[in-house]
Amino acid sequence: MTDHTALYVYALVPDRPGAADGITGLDGRPLRLAGVPGTGVAALVHDAAPAPYEGGDDEVRRWVAEQSEAVTAVWERTGSVLPMTFNVLVADDTGSGRTAEQRLAAWVAEQEPGVGEQLAALEGRCELRVEITVDRAAAVESGPGTGLPEGQPADGSVSPGMRRLLAKQREREARDAAGRLADALHAEVRQRLLAVAEDVRDRGPVHRSADETDVLSAALLVRTEDIDAVGAVLSDLGARQPAVRIRFFGPWPPYSFTDDRHRAYAEPSAP
Repeated sequence: MTDHTALYVYALVPDRPGAADGITGLDGRPLRLAGVPGTGVAALVHDAAPAPYEGGDDEVRRWVAEQSEAVTAVWERTGSVLPMTFNVLVADDTGSGRTAEQRLAAWVAEQEPGVGEQLAALEGRCELRVEITVDRAAAVESGPGTGLPEGQPADGSVSPGMRRLLAKQREREARDAAGRLADALHAEVRQRLLAVAEDVRDRGPVHRSADETDVLSAALLVRTEDIDAVGAVLSDLGARQPAVRIRFFGPWPPYSFTDDRHRAYAEPSAP
């Protein structure tokens, strides 16, 4: 890509001089902030050809990871960010004579009231992701006896058919026990997380193991100073409920809490 008549746009951020210094993006390209006078908003960009990035699956995954790393690095310096999706390009307009930077600035200026409000609302906030499940084996309610039907010997001479029946019975008991515990915990956990997070958005069930039952999979919008409070809620839950399995990710830029309207400004691949 040598014909730099377009801008590849990573994100919109507060205009902080020097915030992109030394940060690189896709294929190591140096990034810069394209400020928009009168708005306090800048676009994180690199100069590019007016053609989308295309490649094999591994190459695209690498580019997406590089974009995410670049956005995170600038977010850590500016305190707020509205990330773009992959392959957002703004090209020069040969018909009007406007450059890509002029076109992008005009769009940002038009969108500035909403963009500015979002950046202000997300300042000092991050996204955490929490996945909580119940280990079915650990959730089985213990009880007396061997679990053998009446009349069956307890000396290991159980028939193969009976062993299969008992295995299915234990599996069903474990699934039911885990389901009861998950149902009992869901509302409690969500309420406790909402007490320390500004917003909680469900992300749908995520099974980490076939032997686990979902309790909650959610993205949390949290003030950076409240990250430890979220950790304390989860630690207390784990201490009280040994069958619970907790996975805690972040902090990240608040991808799940940005308004998708600002992402719609994607140029055609051809100039």
